[in-house]
Amino acid sequence: MAASNNSMQLEGKTILLGITGGIAAYKSCNIVRLLQKRGARVKVVMSEHATEFVGPLTFRALTNEPVAVGLFDDPSDPIHHISLAQEPDLVVVAPATANIIAKIANGIADDLISTTLLATPRPVVIAPAMNNGMWKAPATQANMATLRERGVHVVGPGSGYLACGDVDTGRMSEPEDIVEAVCEVLNPAPQDLAGKRIVITAGPTHEPIDPVRFIGNRSSGKMGIALAGEAAHRGAEVTLVLGPTSLDVPRGVECVRVQTAAEMLQAALSAFQTADAAICAAAVADYTPATPADHKLKKSNERLDRIELVETVDILAELSRQKGDRRVIGFAAETDNVVEYAERKLTRKGCDVIIANDVSRADSGFGTDTNKAWIVSTTGTQELPVLTKPQLADTILDLLQNL
Repeated sequence: MAASNNSMQLEGKTILLGITGGIAAYKSCNIVRLLQKRGARVKVVMSEHATEFVGPLTFRALTNEPVAVGLFDDPSDPIHHISLAQEPDLVVVAPATANIIAKIANGIADDLISTTLLATPRPVVIAPAMNNGMWKAPATQANMATLRERGVHVVGPGSGYLACGDVDTGRMSEPEDIVEAVCEVLNPAPQDLAGKRIVITAGPTHEPIDPVRFIGNRSSGKMGIALAGEAAHRGAEVTLVLGPTSLDVPRGVECVRVQTAAEMLQAALSAFQTADAAICAAAVADYTPATPADHKLKKSNERLDRIELVETVDILAELSRQKGDRRVIGFAAETDNVVEYAERKLTRKGCDVIIANDVSRADSGFGTDTNKAWIVSTTGTQELPVLTKPQLADTILDLLQNL
């Protein structure tokens, strides 16, 4: 998911979460928690069928708010659907079954959740979840086209294992992606990078010694992934060339997964052909075994204490060599003399800017959520405060706009 530079970006907002009758209803508990972590007050409205999967008491306990189910459940509020429709800043329906999608598209209002959705003037986000056959049905696709045309925001569905046992499209998007979509609707980013194509490298590379062992490093890929997410959020077309990592790729980002430095070089060069800029945030291995073994080397009868290494092609230098009037930004991870070594790297690589990180600090570098960095260019050096990686990503993208 696209990361945010403000973890409390929903502070002061009220979100109405509509839950309909699908097996993915259990994931709605996590949606509540994630919305609350972003600062939102969460209220829940459920369809009668949804209560067969998760009880209303669960959501009352999570939200500390009454949970609305029946159209006439609240005798103190004879037009409960209107107050529910008016109060929130946004309505999100997750899971959104084929049934509720059809109701919204066709103006059917026969229960509390459908009447609320028909009456609300607020933005609506839906996360479809259903069997792949139901999702692909012409009626469902026509209903989805109607909703998109009317400005309903749609997240997913994704592909994966479905309740019926099939592996296909129809799986509800992950709660993190749904909450990120809510944040984007309520806090739209400036589209100052619209029309720009940016290549971003991220993560480590693994250089194989044999099928089991490799030479690698401690890079998590967090910084490059934050850059990709923020750039996409600001309207750029992003190609993320990503080394081995378990982290999720942000929504709206094209991802090319690689393992080795050679694969990363090839993918980066290919994407850079039609790009406006490149940001090299990957921690690429400087050396790779000359002849990786095709079988696991045994300590008992094969030498592991002497491995012939050859230098890898320098991706940052190669992109800089080919950049012409385009912009290339690189990173330097240092443990001492941070600025001095970054200045040398800037001259040696031929890029426009180096973002220097002090990875000797506990609050900076590989695997952390924050960075202590310096912006080093031919016009001077700017020291930055400790920033979250998304905050640093936005700072770098602002810089890119002004190069």
